[in-house]
Amino acid sequence: MSLLADVPIPADLAARYSRSSGGRAWLVSLPALLRGCLERWDLTVDLAPGALPWNGHGALVVPVLLPTGRPAALKVAYPHDEARVERNALMLWNGRGAVRLLDSDAGSCAMLLERLDAVHSLQDEAMDRAAEVWGRLMQELSLRPDGRFEWVELDHVAARAEQWSDDLPAEWEQLGRPFPRWLLEAALEVCQTRGAVGRRAANDVLVHTDFHFLNILARLDSAPDAGGIQDHFAAIDPQPLVGEAEFAVAPVLWNRISELSLRDPEGALRERCRDFSLAAGLDAEVARQWSVAREVDNALWYASHQGHSGDLARSLWVASTLAGRTLDGLPAAHALPAPGEGAFS
Repeated sequence: MSLLADVPIPADLAARYSRSSGGRAWLVSLPALLRGCLERWDLTVDLAPGALPWNGHGALVVPVLLPTGRPAALKVAYPHDEARVERNALMLWNGRGAVRLLDSDAGSCAMLLERLDAVHSLQDEAMDRAAEVWGRLMQELSLRPDGRFEWVELDHVAARAEQWSDDLPAEWEQLGRPFPRWLLEAALEVCQTRGAVGRRAANDVLVHTDFHFLNILARLDSAPDAGGIQDHFAAIDPQPLVGEAEFAVAPVLWNRISELSLRDPEGALRERCRDFSLAAGLDAEVARQWSVAREVDNALWYASHQGHSGDLARSLWVASTLAGRTLDGLPAAHALPAPGEGAFS
């Protein structure tokens, strides 16, 4: 690991962004970015000697102390479209259902956040409790658009569907048709029908599009039994869009697959889609449709990148199962890797 502004940088983050010129430039800029944020907000790094900060796929998160001694977290993300609008969503939620934004710097994709419990996520909760917490948080996060300026930069789910209608067939051909045409057509039908509905209907809400178990963390200042159970948890890393709330269900289906019924994992996956949808007051059939489209898009991304054969198999299993006909030749459900662990060949 290397040291940037006395903050150790996790090796996986450094390795990931060392593969491109833009990523290397960002890594080189991190010392000044971190120093600038620490000075601007008068922060003290709150890391034990030798301890690593937290990181996701595209950001470094450093535990810090405010001038008052209150714990907080400094997040510096690699600049990309989703990172640039994350602060917009957090400002709109204002701590209701999501991590509270204390301050931000749009130019550097840096945010000062409420500190959450990095080692206690919804991943640790039994599935029935996880569904209840997820559903209640989903209801809190599903804000209706209003006149605030933060909405302006957020893209629409329908626009994503329109883009997929053009891109998915071309990618499928370019990649040598990596799965049967019927599954591609199932995703395209969703894009065309739900995209059109999304443009016409008045159902738009703010959508957390990466709303899975590990992106829901416990709050430090809330006892598990105080208030509603959802008040003990907060969402992070929203990758926000505006549109149908059912678009948010897919990530809980492609995570924790190993916990599905051994006897009938396909039926259990469809049941989970129904249970999480009902817990949030959503339409399970619309959630199923969006999940097919999202996983077909994921499958094409994995097919185009080396080292993701397991991830590709998982996405194809989820997409085809939800589309009604699990593809032959895939590993058994319980042999599929979790996201981020999918590099078997």
